[in-house]
Amino acid sequence: MHVSELRLVVTADDYDGALAFYRDALGLPVVADYSSAEGRATLLDVGRARLELFDGRQAEHIDRVEVGRRVAGHIRVALEVDDAAVAADRAATAGAEVLAAPTRTPWGSLNARLEAPAGLQLTLFSDEPEA
Repeated sequence: MHVSELRLVVTADDYDGALAFYRDALGLPVVADYSSAEGRATLLDVGRARLELFDGRQAEHIDRVEVGRRVAGHIRVALEVDDAAVAADRAATAGAEVLAAPTRTPWGSLNARLEAPAGLQLTLFSDEPEA
């Protein structure tokens, strides 16, 4: 079996607000709109996708590095962006709650943690050279 695409399907109580956040604030391009009389659905492009599996200890470690304490549930979405600081500011302006400001990680990326619309916890990260 070959898997050719990963789709994360999110059901949002505030569909318009979630769409505006992910499409407009984060700049995810619309690939398709499958809305009909049965309901609304928009497919957004997030670039390449990977499935990252952690055990509880690793999830705890990542939360400590990025936020200082355990905050994530069993699902967290990480999006690589050009500039994590700029993206986090833009996301906060659009309604996301900043859980942790951009932080330099031991593995060399700049990571920000947010609570975003539709109940998703996000890590926005960018790989940047150390100053």
